[in-house]
Amino acid sequence: MATIIEMREMGDEQLAATLKEACKTLFDMRVKAQTDRLEVPSELRRNRKLIAQIKTLQSERRISKAAGAASAPAAE
Repeated sequence: MATIIEMREMGDEQLAATLKEACKTLFDMRVKAQTDRLEVPSELRRNRKLIAQIKTLQSERRISKAAGAASAPAAE
């Protein structure tokens, strides 16, 4: 599992791939939690936190790009 510092250094594509993988893992863990017992139930919480951190980073990047584009003067 990547730390927030490592995720900030990732590119947009790599971050999106990590998010997709985390969502798939969370789905699998939820299914397993319903059918069996999880060995480490706290993994569900950690995975949800990871997904939230990735989505927050993506949102921050989207906002900073929009702010950068808005502050740039229009070329005439």
